[in-house]
Amino acid sequence: MARTILDENSLAPFLAAFYEAVRRDPLIGPVFAAAIPDADWPQHMATIEAFWSSVLFKTGRYKGNPFGKHQALGVLQPEHFARWLALFRDTAAARFHPEDAVALQARAERIGDSLRAGLFFRPERAVEPPLVGGGDAPTGTT
Repeated sequence: MARTILDENSLAPFLAAFYEAVRRDPLIGPVFAAAIPDADWPQHMATIEAFWSSVLFKTGRYKGNPFGKHQALGVLQPEHFARWLALFRDTAAARFHPEDAVALQARAERIGDSLRAGLFFRPERAVEPPLVGGGDAPTGTT
């Protein structure tokens, strides 16, 4: 397949190819199948196209809350994001000129980082560093 330039015209075919791979994937395909019935895929793809058009080309076509949609699933794990990003990277690399593929992947990584932070970061689980010279901790002096 000839590589193309990333623009509004190439966006929909890229997303169609990518989500075809997603739906076949043994790890994340079942997550999508449970969340989006077959009959709803055309509307989902229209929403995804509007999202990426807004992100990449600042068209303002997307009006929604991607974080809320992902949070509502309640089943996502970090490995789902890693697999999504790997498929995204592979599809972008196969379809676009290298500089466009890298820019697209960088944007996807930033969006993924933001979603992961919101879904999985829990400050209450963070381990605090040990106190130095405070409380009953030994200080090494006599």
